[in-house]
Amino acid sequence: MKLSIIVPVYNMAGENKLRYCMDSLLSQNLENFEIIAVDDCSTDNSLDILKEYQTKNPDRVKAVHSDVNKHQGGAKNIGIREAKGEWIGFIDADDWIDPDMYRLMIQKAEETGADMVGCDLNMTDRHSYEVGKIIEPNGNASQSGVLDHDKKKSLILDGGRLVVKIYKRENIINNNLYFPEHIFYEDNAMSNSYLLSAKHYEYISKPWYYYYQHESSTVHSFSEKMCEDRMQAARIMLSEAKRLGFYEEFKPELEFMFTQLFYVNTLFTYMPCVKPAKLSFVKKLTDEMIKTFPDFGKNSYYIERVGEEEKKLINMACSSVTEFYLYYKILWGYRNLRKRMVKKR
Repeated sequence: MKLSIIVPVYNMAGENKLRYCMDSLLSQNLENFEIIAVDDCSTDNSLDILKEYQTKNPDRVKAVHSDVNKHQGGAKNIGIREAKGEWIGFIDADDWIDPDMYRLMIQKAEETGADMVGCDLNMTDRHSYEVGKIIEPNGNASQSGVLDHDKKKSLILDGGRLVVKIYKRENIINNNLYFPEHIFYEDNAMSNSYLLSAKHYEYISKPWYYYYQHESSTVHSFSEKMCEDRMQAARIMLSEAKRLGFYEEFKPELEFMFTQLFYVNTLFTYMPCVKPAKLSFVKKLTDEMIKTFPDFGKNSYYIERVGEEEKKLINMACSSVTEFYLYYKILWGYRNLRKRMVKKR
């Protein structure tokens, strides 16, 4: 088997999202591949749709049902254990891909000897194969080739998304690259582990992956649980780096990525989006950040890549969480008021 495509599925029947995804996979211009679609205890008719596709395409589609909702990480793990392909690719069940994506990525791998190949991502809000308004580069040409120190450092900082790449199955199995279960942000937890376990990466600057943005997407909804999951994903990212032996070599890069994921992203998602925002949560978050990396504010990547306003607010939080909390509430309230006034004009 050349390729296994793993599709974690949870309540994707609406608006034909799941069908559009599955049809794009079945339309791949590639021989000898399988689609392993894992239903993660859906409450809609997603599983029925997957069984229908399996019945019509028994040699191509395998529908697997999980009796327990394990989130995407658990569904991906089930898929990995079922996979028989030399290569593994992941796709979200509401996205779709270009008909030539996997064929051309495998072709690039076979031409170069790469054990990981990636492409770019199209962001779109409609089911279409037209190039969207936003194309997200998921790498750069300098990352291609045998992965030395500088290339690996670049991948940690700007490695892009896991779904736009293919991976040698033996690398995943041999390095025990299974995802955390029962949490969101499982890709953030494991991204570096996947990227740095490879020996040779090839990046193709083509937007072959279509990332569907819609109101029910995970990225449009936030809760305290999701913020806690993001924090846990960052902790796992560090523990994985230590387990796989690249923590010391890339400590500055990992410190920044942890700071960005665990603290910056969580803090500035939690405060405006979670109702009610609790002072105790912000204090717990800030205390753990300082305990984990006391000098994170001196990190050169942090200084260069984090916005000035964010750094100002973070400095305030690290000095006094209460002062930050009150200031942010007043600031956000003022900005919301201005937006409402502008809309009324």
